[in-house]
Amino acid sequence: MSGLDPEDFAPLRALAHRMLDDVFDRAEHMGEGPVWQPMPENAREAFRLGLPQQGATAETLYGQFLQQIRPYSNGNPHPGFMGWVQGAGTPIGILAELLAASLNDNCGGRDHAAIEVERQVIRWAAEMVGMPLESSGCLVTGSSLANFIGIITASRAVDPAMREQGVSGRKLVGYAAETAHGCVSRAFDLAGLGSEALRLIPVDELYRMDDLALAARIREDRAAGYHPFIIVGTAGSVDCGAVDPLEALADIAQAEKCWFHVDGAFGAFARLSPEHAIMLDGIERADSLALDFHKWGQVPYDAGCVLVRDRAAHAQAFAQSLSYLTRADRGLAGNAPWPCDFGPDLSRGFRALKVWMTLAHYGAPRMGEMVAECCDVARHLAECIESDDRYLLMAPVALNVVCFTLVDFDDEAIDELVKDLHESGVAAPSTTRIEGQLVIRAAIVNHRTTRATIDAMLAQIGELAEKYTR
Repeated sequence: MSGLDPEDFAPLRALAHRMLDDVFDRAEHMGEGPVWQPMPENAREAFRLGLPQQGATAETLYGQFLQQIRPYSNGNPHPGFMGWVQGAGTPIGILAELLAASLNDNCGGRDHAAIEVERQVIRWAAEMVGMPLESSGCLVTGSSLANFIGIITASRAVDPAMREQGVSGRKLVGYAAETAHGCVSRAFDLAGLGSEALRLIPVDELYRMDDLALAARIREDRAAGYHPFIIVGTAGSVDCGAVDPLEALADIAQAEKCWFHVDGAFGAFARLSPEHAIMLDGIERADSLALDFHKWGQVPYDAGCVLVRDRAAHAQAFAQSLSYLTRADRGLAGNAPWPCDFGPDLSRGFRALKVWMTLAHYGAPRMGEMVAECCDVARHLAECIESDDRYLLMAPVALNVVCFTLVDFDDEAIDELVKDLHESGVAAPSTTRIEGQLVIRAAIVNHRTTRATIDAMLAQIGELAEKYTR
């Protein structure tokens, strides 16, 4: 055969069957073995070689994968992974990735089925949170980019001429809780607004944005000649999973004629759980929303999403008219508007297939049950912490994030203990700071994590802690 295809597909086909068996053997026994283990130096050295001058066989490369890559992966599919908000993936997601790669579609636009799949996913996302089904949106790498798109769209809605003239002299300011994800501040930076244009508002005793403080700061800024243009609410804070008072924020945004954006990176999926949906009341009033299917949606990385209520405002912020991107009334260059009209990417993979197959395979009710199960496991951890005088619960548990520490352990001891816990292979929580104190943070996002996983982690922590208390 010509090009890069093999002359005989039979050996590659046989290897592919072996790979698929290995993949599903691992998935079937996920949880056996360590969550994570450090990569030895000899394995690292294998990836410090020069540009290959001779090709290697697929069998050789697969052998290297098995020996030097798979054993040292991040570990988030493992039930003991609970340090960062990262979904575990699913078997159906693995197959979807294979199918998407086989098509190799560029989903920047044009008239092909992948675009319709993405439009379906966007409608499903809007339906999930209660936004209008005609909302626009697109799939992106993650909520960092989705939040950036929301902020860009909001700023351009103030004055479309900003695309040509920039933001200089406009004194635009926005607002988010002091617990908001760092990508919000970074988005202000990258958008040319400057990170200081983001006013960080204090939180209440439940770590939610103080809406009275927000209203007061907006009044102060207006009096000082600034132009408030956006309020960013958080549905599931990065530190402890708190949900801002979204209804109150939406009311203030409406009264102040500000854009209302919600960072729902993982928390938006609580809308699928009848038990927890009420906590997100007001999210349906968002002008734009960021969420990640690769977090609580359990879709393989990466699969972020942005939704925008006003399709015209969204396109106004990003669409371009270029001769080499001319839209036609029929043929492959038809089917406008294209996803590239709603974000900065023209070259885009077929992310939508794995999202579509995941939601279609499990259905919304089962996904909602999974969310509720994660929250139940988090409650179990919190109850264990509160019933054991060796521990302290450091923040209210709103959804699925539990922050705790050990009595009389300082920052250094907590830091060392968590690293010991990682290297034990039993569990992988992370750390964060609550009221300035370093604490252990367990985010229960993995659909495989159970109460038994929590019990095993606490037992290991207890054993490791002994060396610090002798």
